Amino acid sequence: MDHALAETLTAWRRHLHAHPELSTEERETARFVCERLASLGIPFTAGVGGHGVVATLTRGASNRSVGLRADMDALPIAEATGVAHASTAPGVMHACGHDGHTTSLLGAAALLARDPSWSGTVQFVFQPAEEGAGGAKAMLADGLLARFPMERIFGYHNWPGLPAGTVMVHDGPVMAAGARLEFRIRGRSGHAALPHETRDPMIPAAHLLLAVQSIVSRETSPLDAVVISIATIQAGSAANQIPDEAVMRGTMRNLREAVRDATEAALHRISAGLAQTFGVTIDVAIRRGTAVTFNRPADAALAAEAAAGAGLAVRRDLPAAMTGEDFSWFLLERPGAFVWIGNGDTPGLHNAGYDFNDAILPAAATYLAAVARKALGG
Repeated sequence: MDHALAETLTAWRRHLHAHPELSTEERETARFVCERLASLGIPFTAGVGGHGVVATLTRGASNRSVGLRADMDALPIAEATGVAHASTAPGVMHACGHDGHTTSLLGAAALLARDPSWSGTVQFVFQPAEEGAGGAKAMLADGLLARFPMERIFGYHNWPGLPAGTVMVHDGPVMAAGARLEFRIRGRSGHAALPHETRDPMIPAAHLLLAVQSIVSRETSPLDAVVISIATIQAGSAANQIPDEAVMRGTMRNLREAVRDATEAALHRISAGLAQTFGVTIDVAIRRGTAVTFNRPADAALAAEAAAGAGLAVRRDLPAAMTGEDFSWFLLERPGAFVWIGNGDTPGLHNAGYDFNDAILPAAATYLAAVARKALGG
C-alpha cells in the first residue's frame, strides 16, 4: 500500500473514531461509507438490514464471487484515551475497533478498484448493529445473499496483545456462541423486620447466583468451554423493606452447540427447583446473540495462504476466545473464515482506554484484498 492511501485511511479512521454511533443508530457512519465509496467510483446499495451498506465491484469475465465484511457500530462506554481524535459523543466510543474494521474494508475496496489482475465480483458488506443487536441476521433477513451473491465470505477482528499486523488463523472454533440471560425472581414484599410474612426474592437470587456455576464445574466436561457470568442484580429501594422482585442479568458463552443446549436446559431446571424450594416464581429468559464462529479447515487454509502470500506474518497456534461475534451467522450460510489481526500492545477490547492501532490499517486492508483475490482464483 502506498503512503498516500495509508495516510488517507488513517484520517478516515480517526474521523469515524471521533463520531461513534451505537448499534442501529449508524446513520452518519453509513453516510460516510457511502461518500467514500462514491469517491472511489464503486457502486453501492444503502439501507440493507437497517443502516447496512453493500458495495459491489465486478471486473473480467469470471462468474466467481466473494464477500468481505466489516462492522460499523460503537459501544456505550465513556472514552478515556485522551487522544486528539477522541469521541465527541458523550458516553459512546469505538472501544472494539469497528472504526478500524470499516476503514480497512474501504481500504481493501480502494486496493481492488485499482488492481486489474483479478476477475469476478467482490461484495463489500458494511454491517450495522454487531454489538448484540442482531445486525448480521437483519442483513440476511433483508435478502443479503440473494441480492448480493457471494460464494464465500471473509472478515477479521483486531486483536490486542497479538503483534501488530500478524494474522491469526484458527481451524475450527474462533469465537464463542453467546447469549444474554435474565432471571426474574418474584416473591412477596413486606417489612424487613417481619421476613416470615414475605417471600423474599433475595435468598433464591443468592442461591441461583452460586448454583449456576455448578453447571460449569459439575455438569460440563473439562474438555468443553462454558462461561456463565451474572453481571447485574437489581432489587429493592429501601433498606427496611424486603422487595417483591429481584432481577439478575448476565451472559453465557460456549464453543459447541450441543453444550449450549445442555447448558440452557440446566439453567431452566435449576431455576425451577429453586423456585419450588423458596416458594417464589423464577422466569428465565435466554436470548441467543451469536452462534459459534467456526472456520472450516479448507477456508482457514485459504485465508492463511492469502495472508502469507501478501507478505503478512501468520500464526495458527492461539486458542479460540470466549468472546462472541455476529459474523458467525454469515458462516452458517456460506463458507469462509474469520481471522484476528494483531493490534499490538494496546488496552483490551471494550476498555475505555482502547484505541484501534492505525499502523495496522495497511496490513488489514491488504489481507482483505488478498483473501478476496485468492477466493476468486481458487
